[in-house]
Amino acid sequence: MTIARTAIAGLSLLALAACARSGEISADGGVGVTAVRSACPTAAVPAYLGDVTLFNPPASRDAAAIDVVADITNLRSTCTDGTQLYTEATFEVHARRSDASGARQVVLPYFSTVVRGGGSVVAKRVGQVTLNFAPGEYRASATAKAGSYIDKAAATLPDDVQKRITAKRRPGDEDAAMDPLADPAVKAAMARTSFELLVGFNLTQEQLKYNATR
Repeated sequence: MTIARTAIAGLSLLALAACARSGEISADGGVGVTAVRSACPTAAVPAYLGDVTLFNPPASRDAAAIDVVADITNLRSTCTDGTQLYTEATFEVHARRSDASGARQVVLPYFSTVVRGGGSVVAKRVGQVTLNFAPGEYRASATAKAGSYIDKAAATLPDDVQKRITAKRRPGDEDAAMDPLADPAVKAAMARTSFELLVGFNLTQEQLKYNATR
C-alpha cells in the first residue's frame, strides 16, 4: 500500500515527544533554540488513515450511497519509564450514519504500528472498536486504546551524540554557526533512536484510495 507507506514515512519529523522522561536531552548551548527530545515514542494518526467511509451498496462511491462515516479524534498518550518504555495511546471514534431507523452496531478495525526512523515498521497490532447506534440516533461514539513496548536503550541517543548536540557554543566560537543536527552522523543517530506509535483505521485498499483521492 504505497499511499500508506508514504503517509507513515511523512511522520519522521515527529521527534519531539510530549511525554518527557529520563533519556531526554535539552539542546541549549547558548546559541539557537532550546528543544527537548524524549525517548518515549510519539503517538500520531497518519494521513488518510484517520477516517473511514462505509457505502451501501459497498461498491458505490456516490454521495447518496454513504452509509457510515467515522473518524479518530482526541488521541492522547502516556509513557511509563523503565528498561522497557511502555506507551499507551487512548483515542475516541466518532461516527455518523445516514439512516437512523432502528438500533445498529458497527464494528470497525483499527491498527497500531510502531515505526522506527520514520519508515521501518517494528510491530503492528490490529484491534476493533464497536459503535452502538441507539434507535433514532444518527451519531455514536466509542473509546479505544493501543499500546507499545520499546527498548529504552534503542530509543536513547548515544552519549557521544548527546554531547555533540548539547555542547555549549558561544557567539564567536569557531563552531558557533554549525548546527550539529545537520551532521549526517547525528541525523542518522536521531533516526535510529526515533520511534512513533501510529494509530489509524485498518482500511482496505479501496477505502484508502477513496480517502487519498476524494
